Amino acid sequence: MRVFETLDELAAAAELPLGVSAWHTVTQEQVDQFAAATGDHQWIHVDPDRAAAGPFGTTIAHGYFTLSLIPTFSEQLFAVTGARMGVNYGTEKVRFPAPVPVGSRVRDMAEILSVTRTPEGARVAMRHTIEIEASPKPACVADTLALVVF
Repeated sequence: MRVFETLDELAAAAELPLGVSAWHTVTQEQVDQFAAATGDHQWIHVDPDRAAAGPFGTTIAHGYFTLSLIPTFSEQLFAVTGARMGVNYGTEKVRFPAPVPVGSRVRDMAEILSVTRTPEGARVAMRHTIEIEASPKPACVADTLALVVF
């Protein structure tokens, strides 16, 4: 895990990889809980029997579920201990190149794209590439923005 104590340390890490998170197994229970929280109960996510005969042969995670794993992965990859707080600012671009079958293992490879100083601290642009174990395509590639207040 990379630890940044100052804005200068964070800025110096721009354009550098942060590393790779641990693998996370996507379970049907997690997918069902996400469906309940969001109201997205499409059968390809929540009906294992119907999904078995569908295009993926099993249920798949929601794309936005996969995206929502980024904070969990980020906690494994870096910390900004010198900051008072950090908040999500937005997303520049998100793509879901491959579906995530339930039971798959996924992990995040993250890098800092840029650090832009602001009056409060910094706006940090990052790229998260969420891989699926043994898949040639990633599940998700997301360019995110965070505000870090020092």
